[in-house]
Amino acid sequence: MADIKPTRSEFIDTKRKIKLSQNGYKILKMKRDGLIMEFFKILEQARDTRGALMTNYQRAQEMMAIANTIEGSIGVKAAAFSVRENPEITLKSKNIMGVVVPEIESSQVRKGIADRGYGVIGTTPVIDDTAKAFEELVEAIIKSAEIETTMKRLLNEIESTKRRVNALEFKVIPNLISTRDFIKMRLDEMEREELFRLKKIKARTQA
Repeated sequence: MADIKPTRSEFIDTKRKIKLSQNGYKILKMKRDGLIMEFFKILEQARDTRGALMTNYQRAQEMMAIANTIEGSIGVKAAAFSVRENPEITLKSKNIMGVVVPEIESSQVRKGIADRGYGVIGTTPVIDDTAKAFEELVEAIIKSAEIETTMKRLLNEIESTKRRVNALEFKVIPNLISTRDFIKMRLDEMEREELFRLKKIKARTQA
């Protein structure tokens, strides 16, 4: 602590820094705890969306296999290529405790039979069921992408906040307290030395 100046102003400034750091620590700790709560809420949603994604994927694969058997691969491809409109994705954002996360909106994913382009003549209902299965899969993918990205960003912010909390708790605040105590000790020593010096001067003048 050789570079620390044991002055009154430094002592006051160090006490002020301790108070600011302690307040910052409390705020960051509250933020960390809040983010963790939000993360676990999203985690529950993620479990549901992952389950829905796998269910829809398996259903779509099963329907594709059935369609290929009944319609043949050429018939299935012809129906797929006849689709006139592709899904539109709109990417927005929302704020969760200071963390910007995506909000994905989609349109034209689910279509009516008349909107799919292949017509009802010359195809069997299995094509409709297969198209519906894949539309549901696309919706599940979009929802899962939003949830998974939100989870990742929240987790990154939690880790960042935890590092700052730990730095304040285990390094910054203890170092400031140690500095404050050192300055206080040196000021007390200097005060005693000055008092002793004044007593010696007084004793000489009275001799």
